[in-house]
Amino acid sequence: MQRPAKLPEPDADARAASAALTARIRANIAAAGGWISFARYMELALYEPGLGYYSGGAAKFGAAGDFVTAPEISALFGRTLARQIGQVFAASRPQVLEFGAGSGALAATLLTELEELGTPCERYAIVELSGALRARQQATLAQAVPHLAARVEWLDTMPDTIDGCVLANEVLDAMPAHWVTWRDSALLERGVAAGTTGSGSGLVVAERPAQGALREAMSGLAADHKLTDAYTSEINLAASAWIATLAPRMRHAMALLVDYGFPAHTYYHAQRREGTLRAHYRHHALDDPFYLPGLCDLTTHVDFSAMALAAEQAGLEVDGYTTQARFLINCGITELLGHSDPQDMRRHGLLTQQANTLLSPAEMGELFKVLAVSRGMRHDWRGFSDGNRVHTL
Repeated sequence: MQRPAKLPEPDADARAASAALTARIRANIAAAGGWISFARYMELALYEPGLGYYSGGAAKFGAAGDFVTAPEISALFGRTLARQIGQVFAASRPQVLEFGAGSGALAATLLTELEELGTPCERYAIVELSGALRARQQATLAQAVPHLAARVEWLDTMPDTIDGCVLANEVLDAMPAHWVTWRDSALLERGVAAGTTGSGSGLVVAERPAQGALREAMSGLAADHKLTDAYTSEINLAASAWIATLAPRMRHAMALLVDYGFPAHTYYHAQRREGTLRAHYRHHALDDPFYLPGLCDLTTHVDFSAMALAAEQAGLEVDGYTTQARFLINCGITELLGHSDPQDMRRHGLLTQQANTLLSPAEMGELFKVLAVSRGMRHDWRGFSDGNRVHTL
């Protein structure tokens, strides 16, 4: 497994936390008989209380973290998104349910912009499992929108009934995925065992024959996409299960799922033989998922065909699927940019640069997609009025 020759060194506390998490992972492996699935490893590495990447106290977002999301890049993202959400409010109730709200920047921008548009959000609920991130979100909202902060509440689990708009921005990519290989006509699940590795974590890949629902999914993908020998990829059963859990709770609601990924025929293309699994550490992408457990983010791209199928099987309508660039343009990002005074060269130049990052095919515009699923709603959503790619799923 390869990684850049020079990476930022963690401080002593961070290294100690990673060592403690690694010991806990090794204990899980021993308790399970010497092997755990990669999905279980990913769950521990990201979400183990107090030690996992999202459960610990290290910075995740922005220059000091490991990656930058669209809401941190520019308020233009949230301001544009608000125009779609306002349309949802008109067809349902003025409520937002956001999963994994990150730094709270998107919530703050949406609350402000919806108010200014005359479509105020009456209730903004956030499902956040990380105590550290919840505290950061509370601080962000208290500072940015103190007059609206009382409308926000934090939940530990999904509510029983959901109306309005559901948001999941870069959530699906962080759900624990199964790592799989098709080799010599065998269907193999890549798991984790104790051993030696260049990363120094004492964790190694160990393969076993896939079983149950995973084996069935692998067999179907091999037939549908003519996967050949020595092909490695991922299958995210947890993301499909999440949609199946969300769907029956939605009454008059539309869910917007924003993430990087592809439809299945692109995800499982013959040339993508090594899959999409990556670790992210201080703005470096690594191939080694065992490097400093708990200090690295672990992600896989989203198979949007699987997400759409899970939604349909759960009784939802698949309303729209398009690129982030097309969605934002449909919702009016260029009009917002046009309101900026070009005479204010510094501010206008910054906004133009931010918009380019959100829209450019070389940046986020093409790789990131937006999928809309709904129940009990109308389907002429502004964000998909042009360039709807549902037929490609």
